[in-house]
Amino acid sequence: MADKLVIKSFLQELKAIIKSFGIIFFNRPKNNIQNLADLSITAKMREELILNLEVEDYSEGPLEETQQGGTEMWVFGKLIKGQQVYIKLTISKMTGGAVCISFHKAEHPMEFPLKKSN
Repeated sequence: MADKLVIKSFLQELKAIIKSFGIIFFNRPKNNIQNLADLSITAKMREELILNLEVEDYSEGPLEETQQGGTEMWVFGKLIKGQQVYIKLTISKMTGGAVCISFHKAEHPMEFPLKKSN
């Protein structure tokens, strides 16, 4: 598990890039429009959900990545309409841009090591 300050730093950098330049969403079958529609999420809402991620939403990472120049991938999750949503993000070393690799219903229960229990 990554240090809380490292996660916070990643989120701050990612959000600054998104606010200035936007974010690229990989068009993968799991990320399809129907999957978003099932959760009542629009493309704009998807971006807002990412901008509102907090350290407590961290699930795992950094993970090794090979498609965007070997940069690190980070996994976060949100509960939407009673469903855990799996969000995998990176900052491309090739372009410096924010990239959402995955945004879909979680296929397995997710763990959030920094989330406080109620």
